[in-house]
Amino acid sequence: MFGFLKRKTREVLSPVDGKVVEIERVDDEVFANKMVGDGVAVIPMSDTFCAPIEGTVSKLFSTNHAYSIKSSKDLEVMVHIGLETVALKGQGFERLVNEGDKVKAGEPIIRVDLPYLTEHAKDIVTPVIISEESDVHKIEKQIKPVKCGDLLMEVK
Repeated sequence: MFGFLKRKTREVLSPVDGKVVEIERVDDEVFANKMVGDGVAVIPMSDTFCAPIEGTVSKLFSTNHAYSIKSSKDLEVMVHIGLETVALKGQGFERLVNEGDKVKAGEPIIRVDLPYLTEHAKDIVTPVIISEESDVHKIEKQIKPVKCGDLLMEVK
């Protein structure tokens, strides 16, 4: 009867094939202490990073190491490929879309040279963060191996 008052559950999909780990296990205090938002991290096993939700590419760093997708409603998800990868100055990253583009969940955003990142980055673990600006009351996380497009988090 009062279904219109019920909060809608939104799905966040894995942006890459890999193994999911708790965000608290990431060796970076900004991510591990949830200073930029809550989420999980994926240890990538493939070279293509996709949109975790449908929306607009709201931020795509010039070095291509991180991007954010904002839904048409109240959810923004950031994908940060590796740790301290901004220092690579774009080397090993290929941009497949542009800031402002509308994308569907699962659409490729960045392709990487995974062997290069493994050798040159501090770590290839990839935080997937629900931004603090998002309207979120609860996040149910899936800690398991995933393929690109598999359910990663349910956001309420």
